[in-house]
Amino acid sequence: MQFDHHAFISYAHIDNEPLTPGQKGWVAQFHATLQTMLSQRLGEKARIWRDDKLEGNDMFAQEIVDQFARTALLISILSPRYLRSEWCTRELRAFCEAAALTGGVTVGNKSRIFKVVKTPVDVGAGLPEPVQQTLGYDFFAVEEGDSRELDPAFGEEARQQFLSKLSGLAWQIAKSLQQLAQTQDVRAAAAREARPVVFLAECGHDLRTTRDQLATDLQMHGYEVLPAQQLPLTEDALVPELKSQLERCALSIHLVGRKIGPIPDGPSERSLAILENELAAARCRQGSLWRIIWLPDGVTGERAEQQVFIDALQQDAALQYGADLIRGDLEALKGTIHLTLRKLEHPEPAAAAPGPAGQPTVHLVMSDADRTESIPLIKLLRARGLRVTLPVFVGDAAAVRAANMQLVSGCDAVILFYGAGDEVWKFHQESDLIKQAAAGGATRHSGWVCLAAPSTADKEMLLALGDSNLLDARAGFSEAALQPLLSSLPAAGPAQ
Repeated sequence: MQFDHHAFISYAHIDNEPLTPGQKGWVAQFHATLQTMLSQRLGEKARIWRDDKLEGNDMFAQEIVDQFARTALLISILSPRYLRSEWCTRELRAFCEAAALTGGVTVGNKSRIFKVVKTPVDVGAGLPEPVQQTLGYDFFAVEEGDSRELDPAFGEEARQQFLSKLSGLAWQIAKSLQQLAQTQDVRAAAAREARPVVFLAECGHDLRTTRDQLATDLQMHGYEVLPAQQLPLTEDALVPELKSQLERCALSIHLVGRKIGPIPDGPSERSLAILENELAAARCRQGSLWRIIWLPDGVTGERAEQQVFIDALQQDAALQYGADLIRGDLEALKGTIHLTLRKLEHPEPAAAAPGPAGQPTVHLVMSDADRTESIPLIKLLRARGLRVTLPVFVGDAAAVRAANMQLVSGCDAVILFYGAGDEVWKFHQESDLIKQAAAGGATRHSGWVCLAAPSTADKEMLLALGDSNLLDARAGFSEAALQPLLSSLPAAGPAQ
């Protein structure tokens, strides 16, 4: 249906009172700026309305409620007074009732209610359930435990943050209006669904603005970003919900800064960011999720438990499992994200690397420190008529990764040369191979682990487990040690 109004702003009168005489009230500034930004996004004059509340109180007006059926979206400006106002909460409920008759409160994955949190409040208190589940847009900053509203009256920095937040909000509103107008376009919905879904994990307040920018950037490029609704606040409800959402995703992104972030109510007392990382790592082990972890340069935890988490991400293979650990600025992170998404959307077909017809190809995955130690193995394989490819070590990080992926995709067998590399290195290499298989479909190569000197407790344990893909060459390279691999490959021609 056609709506007379793009949006209605619901607010409490006291939140529009100017801080000093002669200034515009906060809500009036918000309204005017959003009107301009949204008009520019839509390419037409945005139709946003609100009750001026000239009487100075929050009075119920039935004529306003009657217009909700002809209003596409509702923007609620949450504050302590808003939650105490019977009229404001009745506005919310009345809009939800009208929306249920005009396509629903949620259309596709977009809510028709936008929560603008002007002042920190308990967003679940007294709000209708559909509103509780809607993500909020924080228009305040938290510094050293204290909150400060993003009000242009507080100076240039606050004005810039106010405009930046409003720009992202205007974009989201424009997208919701577009999706609401296209609910019957099945082909457009199918095209959106076909793109990879991205899980953007929670973070502390110090990286919240960065997270908002990433979410907006991804959505502007057509990707669905989860979580799209407020997450449960208790572990028993939260963990199943996170698992369900991660099952839908092809990529998870984790921003780790100095702040610990929210801690759900539950026995583990772990932060939401830690829980999300652990669940994403577990999902990655199933070979169905790529992961990116970002640590800003020089980041240190504000609290001891956050520093422990930061250290563990860099040292514990289980926590970092299957992830690209990115350090540096935001642009480096964005580049990695979009490169990964392009690979997920357009995986390179598994094609044989160029070589003489009938000559099987073996690719070695090794650490730079093992170049010399691997020479006897390379010579032995070549003597058996096999073509041997070696990893690329030097160059731009993205180009090196792409080149090594291509080498793996075109071989008959991959040998993970486990010599000088430690356990963490081995886990990273194995997880990369798993991710390549997940992105490119079934691979045609077989995978082997060649245990080379020096002997370690981890290598001894692998031998004790007796996996069939192990080649024990700690005592030296011989045809006997490599026989399981050699017998699995097609017959080779004469040595080249």
